[in-house]
Amino acid sequence: MANNRLHTLLTYCIAMVWMANGLFCKVLNLVPRHEQIVARILGETYARPLTLAIGLAEIGMAIWVLSRIKPRLNAVLQMAVWRSLNTLEFLWYPTYCYGVSSMLFCIFVRAAHLLP
Repeated sequence: MANNRLHTLLTYCIAMVWMANGLFCKVLNLVPRHEQIVARILGETYARPLTLAIGLAEIGMAIWVLSRIKPRLNAVLQMAVWRSLNTLEFLWYPTYCYGVSSMLFCIFVRAAHLLP
């Protein structure tokens, strides 16, 4: 019973992180550094539309997490996406990167979520 509650709590927390990053940070542009990173990597011309698309994809990820459809595939994809985004940020825009510790923490949480 306690494991089920913990699993549910982790599921909601993970979905909330994706929703907050997608909606508040990217779609509503309340954290401009995300668009600045996209602009630095891909250019100013497409920075806003691409940041918006990334934000919408993150909102989609939050919905997928809450749906509990194919949760293991979801967890693996989340780790791959998170690792890719953090790696790009680290390589192309290290002054705005929260670093490897953030990436490792997220991978650890997602891996723990895979456990039955």
